[in-house]
Amino acid sequence: MTSSLATTFAVQSAQLLADPVAHGPWGTGFSPWFLLFPLFWILVIGLFIFFARRTWRRNHEWATARGGESVLRERYARGEIDETEYHQRLEVLRGEPRGNRR
Repeated sequence: MTSSLATTFAVQSAQLLADPVAHGPWGTGFSPWFLLFPLFWILVIGLFIFFARRTWRRNHEWATARGGESVLRERYARGEIDETEYHQRLEVLRGEPRGNRR
């Protein structure tokens, strides 16, 4: 009885030791699921870069367009230009036709 019990334990322990070698520590065969984690992070980082560049570009365009108007307002406030010149230059900056003043 003890020899059959010892044989059973020996065979089972040999199978347990051989299983990870034959099938790998994560199961049997190749599984593509391990690719999902890196692909998820690549997607997250890519979306972050996309939206960051898009936001920066919009803010840069807005600051460039509004930068001229703010300089013009400052010059008008300091008295360097009069009201008619202010409105003429403002129309040029905004790209409005001459007759469409508010």
